[in-house]
Amino acid sequence: MLSPSLGHQKTLVSFHYGDPSARPKVYLQASLHAEELPGMLVAHHLRPALEQAEREGRLRGHVVLVPAANPIGLAQRLDHKAMGRFEFGTSENFNRHYPDLAQAVFEQIRERLGPDGAANVALVRNTVTAWLQAWSPRTELESLRRQLLLLAHDADVVLDMHCDWEATLHLYAEEACWPPLAPLAWLLGCKAVLLARDSGGGPFDECLSGLWWQLAERLKAAGVAHPLPQACASTTLEFRGEADVAHEHAARDAAAILAYLAHLRVLDGAAPTIPAPSCQPTPLAGSETLHSPVPGVVVFRARPGDTLAVGDLVAEVIDPTAPGASRVHRVCAGVAGVLYASVGERYCVAGGEIGKIAGAKPFRTGPLLGA
Repeated sequence: MLSPSLGHQKTLVSFHYGDPSARPKVYLQASLHAEELPGMLVAHHLRPALEQAEREGRLRGHVVLVPAANPIGLAQRLDHKAMGRFEFGTSENFNRHYPDLAQAVFEQIRERLGPDGAANVALVRNTVTAWLQAWSPRTELESLRRQLLLLAHDADVVLDMHCDWEATLHLYAEEACWPPLAPLAWLLGCKAVLLARDSGGGPFDECLSGLWWQLAERLKAAGVAHPLPQACASTTLEFRGEADVAHEHAARDAAAILAYLAHLRVLDGAAPTIPAPSCQPTPLAGSETLHSPVPGVVVFRARPGDTLAVGDLVAEVIDPTAPGASRVHRVCAGVAGVLYASVGERYCVAGGEIGKIAGAKPFRTGPLLGA
């Protein structure tokens, strides 16, 4: 990575399993938001299993594992608090502002495609490789983005492991990626699946999967009829809440990921039985973010994983300084669905976020992700 100052150098560590030329290739990374640590523990549990599979010759595909994807954010602390979501120098979210790869390579590939879909995929991947290798980052943050993309851009499946403040296990994905990711969601037992065509903001996972459907749309608009499959399925996995760093969770999640790798035929062995769906996918545009119009102490009356009806009480926001008697403001569900995440702090300012409900009917437009 690019050194930001004299005497400073950070290192990004990756582990590679199997033949680098083998397919499918699966890329996994943890803690791009550096204070979100459950995925890092999942990576700890994955490493010995992948090493054993490699020793035993059971790796048919190629796996790249990055256990700590954000050495910049891991080093950022303020007043004894981890500050790994936004980069201090730019205030940019570490999981936003990745490049538009479809725009970057479109002109280079549009006249070189042919009738063979697999050959077209290889052409696009090689062109993206060359573009990334030629990218000269100007900052340490850009160099981190470039290095992560160099590791991941040619993967068939990308798993970006995150968590929320307090949450039930859920995932985000682009609509084009959902069919191949559904078995993973059910193996993990996700309680919410949030899908969007394009959530906005340029997150890491959508930079990689969005390349393919966006290129296909550009080619169709340009009158190019050659086939271009959706060659990458990527997802953001939310492994519960920030405090859910426990071996029992991580071991179970790692086992589910290993079963998914067997399902993909990355690992040799019997294909796993895929459980019944643990939830119904819902549009990210139907997710309601609850806010409190008043400040106060937050007392939750519902917990992540609860299924709510419209009007159900989620939290009380209490002002114990109000004249006469304490003021109690009720924050209630505006949509029906699963409360899949809530804030970790128990005091909010006016307009502060309280939680998120996965509603079934889309109602939001524009950028769909939070800050």
